[in-house]
Parts: sequence; C-alpha cells; structure tokens
Amino acid sequence: MVAKTLSAGNSTSMERDARLIDARGHHVGAGDIAVGVIIGRSSEFFDFFVYAIASVLVFPSLIFPYVNALTGTLYSFAIFALAFVARPFGALLFLQLDRKHGRGVKLTLALFLLGGSTAAIAFLPGYAQIGSLAAVLLALFRMGQGFAQGGTWDGLPSLLSLNAPAERRGWYAMIPQLGAPVGLFVATAVFAFLLKELGTADFLDWGWRYPFFVAFVINVVALFARLRLISSPEFEELYENGELRPSTVSSLFSEEGRTVVLGAFAPLASFTMFHLVSVFPLSWVVLHSEEPATHFLMIELVGAVVGLVAVALSGVIADLIGRRTLLGSSAVLIGIFACFAPLLLGQGPSGEWTYMMLGFVLLGLSFGQSSGAINGSFSPKHRYTGAGTTATASWFIGAGFAPLVALLLASNFGLFSVGAYLLFGALCTLAALRLNRNWALKAN
Repeated sequence: MVAKTLSAGNSTSMERDARLIDARGHHVGAGDIAVGVIIGRSSEFFDFFVYAIASVLVFPSLIFPYVNALTGTLYSFAIFALAFVARPFGALLFLQLDRKHGRGVKLTLALFLLGGSTAAIAFLPGYAQIGSLAAVLLALFRMGQGFAQGGTWDGLPSLLSLNAPAERRGWYAMIPQLGAPVGLFVATAVFAFLLKELGTADFLDWGWRYPFFVAFVINVVALFARLRLISSPEFEELYENGELRPSTVSSLFSEEGRTVVLGAFAPLASFTMFHLVSVFPLSWVVLHSEEPATHFLMIELVGAVVGLVAVALSGVIADLIGRRTLLGSSAVLIGIFACFAPLLLGQGPSGEWTYMMLGFVLLGLSFGQSSGAINGSFSPKHRYTGAGTTATASWFIGAGFAPLVALLLASNFGLFSVGAYLLFGALCTLAALRLNRNWALKAN
C-alpha cells in the first residue's frame, strides 16, 4: 500500500492519463518490450552516428576551413566529446524529473531536447557565413544532445532483463545492443547515398543536413513506442515493487559506489573498441588515403551487418558459457587484436577490410554483453539508477574521447599507439571483472 501511494505521488496527471490511453490494460510481453528497446536504442545510435560521420565528412571543412584537414578533424572530435561531458549533468537533472513528475514526462522532455538539438544542427550556418560563431553554436547544440542523452534512460533494458528466463539471460541482454549496428547501418547508408548521388560540392553545401532532419523524425517515432511500454501494467508493477524506482545518486554511491565503479570499467574494452572501428578508421582513411569516402562507408555498411550478427551470436554464446566469461574472453581477444590490427589501416583496401571485419566481430561479441554486466550486483533498490549511472560513466570513460585520443596518438606516434590505447582498455575490463568476482566471493 505504501509503494502504491508513493507511485501515485510520483506520477503527474499527464502520465496517469498516458497510462490509460497507451496501455489500455493489455498485457505487454517480452516480445513487445524487446521491439520497444530496439526501436529506442536504434534511434539513439542513429543520432549518435549521424553526428559522428558528419564530424569527419562535414564539420572540418564547414566549421573549421581556416585550419588543415587534420586539425579541423581534431577540433570536430573535441566538440564530439562535449556530449559525453554534458551527459552526466543531464542524467542528474532528468533523474530529479523522473522522481518528481514521472518517467513519461522525463522521457518526453529528453527526447524532444535531443531531437531539437539535432534538428538545430541541420540549420547550422558555416564559418563562411558567421565566422567562429559557427563553432560555438555547434558546441552548444552538441552539448544539448549530450544533456538530453542523460535523460533517455527509460529502464526498459532492465525491464527486459527482469522478464528474461534464467537460462536465456545472455540472449535478452544482447537485445538492447542491437540498436548500435542498426543505427550505424542506417546512418552510414544515408550518408553514402547522399554523397554518391549529390557529389561532394552539393553534399557539403546542403545534402549533409538531411540526416539530421531524419534523426528528429526517428526520435519522435521512438518516443511514442517507448511511452507505450512504460505506461504498461508490467512496468508499473515493477515500479511499485521498487525494481524500477529511481533512487538518489548520493545514496547509490554511499551504499553501492564500488559496484558503480566496477560497472563503469567492466565494458571499457568494448566501449573503446566501439569508436576504434566505427569513427576513428573513417577519419584516418579520409585524411591519409586517396580513396573516396564512399568506399570506406561501404566497408562500414558491411561491418555493421557483421556486427549485428556477432551481437546476436553473443547472446547464444553467453547462455552457454556465462556473460562474464564471454566478456572476459572478448577482452583477451581485443587485447590480441590491439597488438597488430591497427597497423592494417595503413595497408590499403585489403588491410582496411581485414581490420574492419575482425573488429566488428570482436565488437559484436563484447558489446553484445557489455551492457549491465555487473548490474546484477545492484540491490533492487538501486538497480534502476545504478544501471543508468554505470552506462553514463562507461560511455564517458571508454568512448567519449576515444576518436580524439586515437587520432592524436596515430598522427603523432603512428598507428601502433592506437593499439596500445585499445590494449589498456582491455586490461581495465579484465581487472574490473576480476575484482568484482573476488569481492563477490568474499561477500559469500
């Protein structure tokens, strides 16, 4: 009775009306949740990759034409990282909105801010029109994207895992991760099509703006899909039981801060690898080869499909050998990959194909199980906030600065230094998994 009273007090009339309109009392099964999760994550990653690709193909010449191509790309990657800096602040604010006004209100505001920031980039004037103010506006819009991303955690992956049969937890864990290769494939396909059909001049003049408009539309569609699910009786029941109720960040860190830290570092190999096969290689090839950008975009398209299959395969393997075992084994393989593979990017098309295909296989196997690998260690009281906080921290530590750091290292010390950077991420993953296991054994 107390839980229900708290739930009602934490829900605005707008959200209660949404439950009546959207849920209509019908049962929402695991399949419905899975579809909603994939749609939501795909929309977020499409947004993510649209900006990432534009950071290589558009912004260096549009926003930073007064410096050389390498410096312009580094500046673009620095602005790219601002979203990951702003994201924790957005997470804190939107968590308060969640607690006071309900998840539907929080999610609606976050996704409209995300879509609005993305659409604003589509109207961005270049340096030729407004000078350095173009870079300032781009940075503000990028921070708006990151701030909004902090509020897009809806608890649906947790709801999915809580509905998973014990023998299929690996399979259910990988479902949210399918959004990354789907988002990459669609974003890459849109850019490749526009670049091929319009030519470089028209693409840089106006064609690049269309993917940002598309991102706004996709976010609106995803919003309604996710609102329908969080308005369901199943979600409400778990909310009332405390499984999906947000706790305060201060209490989370005071009671289970160690789990947050381990959860942030456990997927570091995967999250570092994420950008070293999706963003950094495109920048390196565009800067250091004579190949047209469309050639490498086609490699990324194939890589996204390979990654999609590998993510799905990770669910099967994880249910056979265990999620942590697969994550640890993948980290070892990524460490081996780091010792030689980055050098392949300097070996022409054959080396690029080899690097990307091997990279996407390893990324899919590790990334497919990287989300919440240690979330099971959280108590029910902190599961919702803990899962969202560790995800935010993981992206900040492992991915936010990866393209910038990798390009800086490669440009100054050669491609082998990128391998050393990736190897460090793999070692951090192995250390976090080992510490978590040792502490769990001591606790028992």
